[in-house]
Amino acid sequence: MPRIVIIGGGFAGIELVKQLSKEEVQIVMIDRRNHHTFIPLLYQVATAGLSPGDISSPLREFLQDNKNFHFRMARVIQIHADEKEVETNLGFLKYDMLVIATGASTNFFGNKELEKKAMKLRVMSDALELRTRLIENFEEALQYYDEEQDEIEKHMNVVIVGAGPTGVELAGAIGELRSHVLPKDYPELDFSKMNIHLIEGADRVLPPMSDKSGRKAAKYLEHFGVEVSLGKLVERYEDDIAYLNDGTQIKTKCLIWAAGVKGNVIKGLRDGAEDRGRILVDEFNRVKNHEYVYAIGDVSLQISDEHPKGLPQLAPVAIQQAENLGENIIRLQKDKELKPFKYVDKGSMATVGRNRAVVDAPMKISFGGFFGWFVWMFVHLFSIIGIRRKVLVFSNWVWNYFTYNRGNRLIINKDLDDL
Repeated sequence: MPRIVIIGGGFAGIELVKQLSKEEVQIVMIDRRNHHTFIPLLYQVATAGLSPGDISSPLREFLQDNKNFHFRMARVIQIHADEKEVETNLGFLKYDMLVIATGASTNFFGNKELEKKAMKLRVMSDALELRTRLIENFEEALQYYDEEQDEIEKHMNVVIVGAGPTGVELAGAIGELRSHVLPKDYPELDFSKMNIHLIEGADRVLPPMSDKSGRKAAKYLEHFGVEVSLGKLVERYEDDIAYLNDGTQIKTKCLIWAAGVKGNVIKGLRDGAEDRGRILVDEFNRVKNHEYVYAIGDVSLQISDEHPKGLPQLAPVAIQQAENLGENIIRLQKDKELKPFKYVDKGSMATVGRNRAVVDAPMKISFGGFFGWFVWMFVHLFSIIGIRRKVLVFSNWVWNYFTYNRGNRLIINKDLDDL
């Protein structure tokens, strides 16, 4: 029975396991974490709308239905292509076929200072850390007197860098907290003095989406009182002050970086396999200069006439690549011709608080408002793994909608000895 080693338990890795679940192959998945996280809803954990378990699934759940599936919680050190083996902190693992689906991480574009000090939002621990930081800041703001406005504003202000879907959705969610939740929790604080800044280097909000959707999203953000700064960059962050390239200074103890991602490239690849921080693959997702090594999802760079800069680093791309690769692996077993990958763009969307979202559908159709928000909820709800989690997320959404109350405003990862 051939052994297929999959590195990464994200959207691409999970979908590939599903595709091969009934085949006569041994699947070994390696991941540093023992769970899969539905990343598009991480911002709702960070803003106390959902709990970690609502959007995370133990990877070993797949063992229950697939006797040929094995999981190892380990860190990959490098691959040895000549020996066809993967080196991990637990030892070496042989493979007949290797699939790299390691996803992406936050891209600070070489700014080590920002990488060290800014908050990010890519994995569950990031979301919990951000939630703790937000709530702690308001708790700490209560210790200052009225004449210490600088310190109070520093604790209350939030700066988000990057007005893509993550930044926009996060800004809208924090705006809702400021309007409906935080004033009830902290009546001593004046939330009219809390500023939410969204900084974007491009000339509009939501650069990956249509101009129409970008304009709508900007209008929705204005409704929530989010201050949007376009064509500007955060150059450094020192002493709780964000310095912009135009000289603007913003006081904040919470700077969140949502300005891009980079592929999690594994060491040990042969020369020519890496390009622009991602793994270069052909139309069959085969890694350049390698045999029986594939890359799918955010870590892969697949260039075509339609996408000369590579396919976007989005979940739908990862899922479709995994579906196609799974089909091709089955074809390989049967000595059939491989099927080249072709991405089908089914649209994109972003929500900006309740009752407001923007959607770019196929055939250049764009819409927003309540209907867009309903479509956004429907698509995300049915993309979550497991019926129980779908029910949990839906029930939380219903509760939050009618009560304006988010029950996950907990500080759970702070060392109490620091108090």
